[in-house]
Amino acid sequence: MSFMKKLLVKAALGVALVSALALPAAAQGVKIGVVSLQAIVERAPQTKAVMDALREEFAPREREIVAKQKEIEDLRAKLQKDLAVMGETERRNAEKNLRDLGRDFERLRSEYQEDSNLRQNEEFGVLQRSVLKEVQDYAQAQGYDLIVGDGVLYVSSNVNITEDVLNAVVANYEATLP
Repeated sequence: MSFMKKLLVKAALGVALVSALALPAAAQGVKIGVVSLQAIVERAPQTKAVMDALREEFAPREREIVAKQKEIEDLRAKLQKDLAVMGETERRNAEKNLRDLGRDFERLRSEYQEDSNLRQNEEFGVLQRSVLKEVQDYAQAQGYDLIVGDGVLYVSSNVNITEDVLNAVVANYEATLP
C-alpha cells in the first residue's frame, strides 16, 4: 500500500474512533420527546368546536335529505295503497314520479356526502397544522431538541409529552375564547 493510502486509512480510522467516543457524550445533552398528534387532535377542544360548526353548517341540507326521504316513503305507501284502483297510465306516471324522486334523493345525498367530506378534510387540515404549530411552540419553549411524532412503536412515559402538549393546546384555546 502506498504511503498516501496508509495515511488516509489511519486518518479515517481516527475520525471514526473519535466520532464513536464523542457520540454518546453528545447524546446525553439532547432532550427528546414523543407526541401523538392523533391523540391530541382527537381530544383537543378545537376538534369538538370544528365538528359542531360543521354539523350546524350542514344541518339545513341534512333536513332537506330527510324530508325528501319521507316524501319518497309517503309516495311509495300511497302507490301501494292505490295500486289496485289506478289505471295503467296513472300507475306508470306515479312509478315514474317515484323513480325521479329516488334519483333526486340519491343525487342530494351524494352531493351532501361529498361536500361534507371535503369540508371535514379542509377543517381537519387546518386543525392539524394548528396542533403541529402548538407542538413546535411547546418544544421550543421547553427546550426540546427533538420531537418524534406518530409511527413510534414504543415510548416510555419519561419522553411521552402528549398530555403536556394537550394541556398547552387546551390552555391556548381557552385563552382565545371570549
